[in-house]
Amino acid sequence: MDVQQIAPDETTVAERPSIVNDFSIVAATANGTGSQTANLAILRALFKMGIPVNGKNIFPSNIQGLPTWYHIRVSHEGYVARRHTSEVLVAFNAATVDEDIETLPAGGICLYNSDWRAVPQRDDITSYGIPVNQFVRDTGLKGKRKDYVANMVYVGALAQLLGIPLQKIDEALDYHFKGRRKLVESNMGVVQAAFEWTAVNIQKSDPYRVAEMNATEGKIMISGNEAGGLGSVYGGASFVAWYPITPSTSFVDAMSHYLAKLRRDPESGEKTYAVVQAEDELAAIGMILGAGWAGARAVTATSGPGISLMSEFAGLGYFAEIPAVIWDVQRVGPSTGLPTRTGQGDVISTYYLGHGDTKNVILLPATVGECFDFGAASFDLAETLQTPVFVLSDLDLGMNNWMTEPFSYPDAPLQRGKVLTADEVQEKGFARYKDIDGDGVGYRTLPGNEHPLGAWFARGTGHDEHAVYSERSEDWLKNMARLERKFDTARESVPAPMVDQVENASIGIIAYGTTMFAIDEARDRLAADGTATSFMRLRALPINEAVQQFVADHDRVYVIELNRDGQMHNILQTEMPEIATKLISLAYLDGMPLTAHWVVEAILNGEGK
Repeated sequence: MDVQQIAPDETTVAERPSIVNDFSIVAATANGTGSQTANLAILRALFKMGIPVNGKNIFPSNIQGLPTWYHIRVSHEGYVARRHTSEVLVAFNAATVDEDIETLPAGGICLYNSDWRAVPQRDDITSYGIPVNQFVRDTGLKGKRKDYVANMVYVGALAQLLGIPLQKIDEALDYHFKGRRKLVESNMGVVQAAFEWTAVNIQKSDPYRVAEMNATEGKIMISGNEAGGLGSVYGGASFVAWYPITPSTSFVDAMSHYLAKLRRDPESGEKTYAVVQAEDELAAIGMILGAGWAGARAVTATSGPGISLMSEFAGLGYFAEIPAVIWDVQRVGPSTGLPTRTGQGDVISTYYLGHGDTKNVILLPATVGECFDFGAASFDLAETLQTPVFVLSDLDLGMNNWMTEPFSYPDAPLQRGKVLTADEVQEKGFARYKDIDGDGVGYRTLPGNEHPLGAWFARGTGHDEHAVYSERSEDWLKNMARLERKFDTARESVPAPMVDQVENASIGIIAYGTTMFAIDEARDRLAADGTATSFMRLRALPINEAVQQFVADHDRVYVIELNRDGQMHNILQTEMPEIATKLISLAYLDGMPLTAHWVVEAILNGEGK
C-alpha cells in the first residue's frame, strides 16, 4: 500500500508545540550510492545556519551495497554526542526500511520513497512519501548517476519540512564541490524541484523544525584525521611511512594534502618531505624509526591490526630510545572485528606494546582541537623523551566532522630535546645512555655530527651507558632502572588531565577520548536531578599524582570507556593499588559512539564491575 501520509493524531501542526533545533536526523541509505554528498549538504547547511551540529557516519566495511546510516545531531544547547533515538528518519534503503521505521520513537517522522509498494505503518509516527523516480526521470540521467541524484531528493524535501533555506544548501554544495558551479547547479536543480513539490503536496503535521542561530559564528568543521594531519605538518613532520587501513587512511591523505601546500623549498619549489607507502605496517614503523634516528620528525598512522604488527619495532624504539610518532585511530577488534565502527580497545596493547618490560607514552585526544595540538606536541614529546609516542584517537573522532574554533599556529619553537653539537661533544664528552641530569633521559647526537666521538650504535641488544654491547647484569639493571626513571619523568611531561571538581560530589568519573561528549551531557542531566558528579578526562598516559588525588577525593569513581574489559580501569588499578577498590568499571562496546542516555542509566543503576 502506498501511504502518502500517516498522521499520529488529529492535532493540527499549528496546535502542536514546535520542537526547534533539538532532535536527531538519521538518513538510511545504501553504501556507494553517493549519499555522503547529500548528508554533508544537510550537515553543513545547518552549520551555516548557526546551529550546533555533529554528523556521524555509520557505514559498512564494504565498497557498495550494504546499509549505511548517517546521524545528524541538532542541538541548540551545543550537545554533540549521539542520541539514543533519532526522531527524523530518511528511509531511503528498501532493504532496511522495516527495521529503520521500527526504531523511530513515538511522535517521530519518516520520509520515504513512495515508489515502493508498501512501507510499515505505525499509528504513532508521521510518514511522508516522496515520488523519487519522478525527479530522477526529469533529470535524464542514466546508470549510477541516477542513484546519486536520487539522494538529493531527500535533501530538498527535508529542507522544506524542517525549514532549511535553499541558499544554505547551495552554499554547502558549493563548499563540497570546491566552487565547481556546474556540479552544484545540477544537484540544486533536483533539490529545488523536491523542495517545491513538498511545499505543494505534503501537509506538514509534525513539530520538528530548525531556526537560524549564531552559535557557530567563527567556527569551522573538520574531521579529527584532517586536524591531526595538519597539526603534524605544523609540528615539523617531514617523513611519513604508512600502510592503508581503515580508519586511519584519511590521516595520511590529509598530511599529503597539507605537506604539498606547506612543505616546499621557497626558492626551488622542491618538496622538503617524503611520504612513503610501505609494504605493511611492520615496514612502516621500521622506516619512521630509521628517520627518527637520523633526526627527522617522522610519523605513521594505523589502527588496531597494524599496532599488532608493529610490536617488535616498537620495542626496539623504546629500548634504543628513538623518537617517532604513531597515530592509532582505533576501531573495534579483536581480529578484523568491526573495521568501520568506533572503540577504545587498543589502550592496554599500546601501553605495553613490545616484549619484556616496556611501557609507552600515549596521548589521548578527545576533540579535533586536541588532534591538531597533539599532532605537533607528540613530536616534541618524542624528541624530548627520546621514545616512540602513540596518539590514540578513534574512528568517531577521526573520520567524522566536528565543530571547532580555528586552530592557533604553534607559538613555541620545536623542542628537539637533548641533542649535542660537535662543539658540545668536545666540551662535555658523550655517553649516549648516561643519566647526567637525573631524569632518565640521555644526550644524543644526530648523523652528520662532525666530532669523532659523536657516533653511537642504536642497538636493540643489551648495552652500557656508552651504547656498547653488554650482557653484564649490572649494566642491564642500571639501564632498565634508568628507563623506568625516564617514564616517571614522562608523568609530568605529558598533557595533564582536565578536571571539573564539583564541591561535595561523592561520585567521580574518569574517561578519555570521545566519551567526553556523552559524559558532559549526562552530567548535566544528573545534576538537574540532584546527582552531582566530578569529572576527570585523561589526556595521556602515564598518569601522575593528580589522578590519584582525584580518586582519593571521591567515595566511588566510575571509569567509562568503549571496550569490553575496562582496559583503562585495569591500568589505573595497577598504577594505584592502594585505592583500587574505589574504581568501578563502566565499560561498554557495541561499535557505536556512546550516548548520554547510557551513561545516566549506568550510573543511576549502579552498574559496573
